[in-house]
Amino acid sequence: MIDDVGGPVEYDDCGAGPTVVLVPGSCSTGAAWRPVIAAWEGQFRCVTTSLLGYGRTAERRTAADPCISHEAEALEAVIRKTGGPVHLVGHSFGGVVALAVALRNRVALASLAIVEAPAVELLRESDEHQHYRAFRQLSEAYFADFANGNKEAIASMIDFYGGAGTYASWPPRVRAYAVETTPVNILDWASAYHFALSETVLSAVKVPTLVLRGGASHPAIQRANELLGTHVKGASLLTIAGAAHFMIATHAAEVARAVAHLVHGTRTSRNSSRRVTPELIAFHTRRAHQLREEAYRNMGRALQALLIKIVRRR
Repeated sequence: MIDDVGGPVEYDDCGAGPTVVLVPGSCSTGAAWRPVIAAWEGQFRCVTTSLLGYGRTAERRTAADPCISHEAEALEAVIRKTGGPVHLVGHSFGGVVALAVALRNRVALASLAIVEAPAVELLRESDEHQHYRAFRQLSEAYFADFANGNKEAIASMIDFYGGAGTYASWPPRVRAYAVETTPVNILDWASAYHFALSETVLSAVKVPTLVLRGGASHPAIQRANELLGTHVKGASLLTIAGAAHFMIATHAAEVARAVAHLVHGTRTSRNSSRRVTPELIAFHTRRAHQLREEAYRNMGRALQALLIKIVRRR
């Protein structure tokens, strides 16, 4: 645990190797990452936490102030405790929070992986009206249903993400926790809707980035993540076939493989003298031409000077 100024923040640390900080989504805790961690078979030092209001992390937002900065501050405390640059991985709303941390640039990140982030305001800013309306209609109906006394109103949100029947397929203990934390999830939606995102904003992300989406996810979440992959400079966008929103459980091996590739690739690039890119090749090609021309000029001057000396001796 971290005794942070804003309240306690969940912190669990296991393994050795490059440090990967894993951020779960709403209605969840760090335990959600166990299938992915197991798939890595000890490759990494894995640090898990829970978002505000979940697990052992205290809530510090209010309905009047749901700003994403509160989430970012708690996650930054986790990253600072690790003691060095980390590979930050966030799922669902945890992906939105991880993105906020990268944009704030107050802690050292080696890379960023975003898994199915509901970047709703990016859809609105990008004039993706149909997809933005899909999120708005879902959340407004869900909030109204909960306000009218339906304790399991959150089922509609979970089925929106995972497909019809997802909520019913969950074990009773998992469904009970989702129901229990519904008020926290409603705050999460407020935080997401207050988090301004645009192509210009995303240009500030300066770390190697991977965006994962599911091939079977709702079209709105697929498009939101496609836009993230497009607007974060140099980001890679990977679609996992057959996967939907809860892929860290259903397709843990594929998620683990993709993130491991990012981590190992980042380390290889950092340990190399220079990363070979088309721009780097073009630079060195131009430089080679310049050096050759300079050598020819020097040879011409030397030859001219030699000829002058020969003529003078005569």
